[in-house]
Amino acid sequence: MNRQDFPAPTEGFVVTHMLIVDDVDRSVDFYVNALGATDLMRVPDGPAILGFANTWIIVNVGGGPTEDKPTVVLAPPDDPDRIDSFMNIRVADIQAIYEEWSAAGAVFLTPPQDRGGEIRCYIRDPDGYLIEVGQSTGVTSSAE
Repeated sequence: MNRQDFPAPTEGFVVTHMLIVDDVDRSVDFYVNALGATDLMRVPDGPAILGFANTWIIVNVGGGPTEDKPTVVLAPPDDPDRIDSFMNIRVADIQAIYEEWSAAGAVFLTPPQDRGGEIRCYIRDPDGYLIEVGQSTGVTSSAE
């Protein structure tokens, strides 16, 4: 991996999104082969770092408390129908992405739906994480 590919800034900061998963290889396969991420780095029996558009995703298995988070247990979602956060991916052409990712194995909850100011749909990753895929339509309400 090249230094410029790694999410370690020399100044300022970058944001990465960490997903706690049951199986790192399965998750890497999904994000790389279905959604087009780049597998940047793997730690044996540890996390993987993926380049995903203009951000990074870290996937790793869960675990118990550590000294720096003494009361926190990391685990994948136990109920995919109860969500407290999700990734939101904004795209230029949602229909093209829907067709491309569907052909690559991503399973969408519904086809893209026009919601006025945006067209959007949702998929789940192998651990049940919800991912919104949306395209702005340029339509705004009078309240904006």
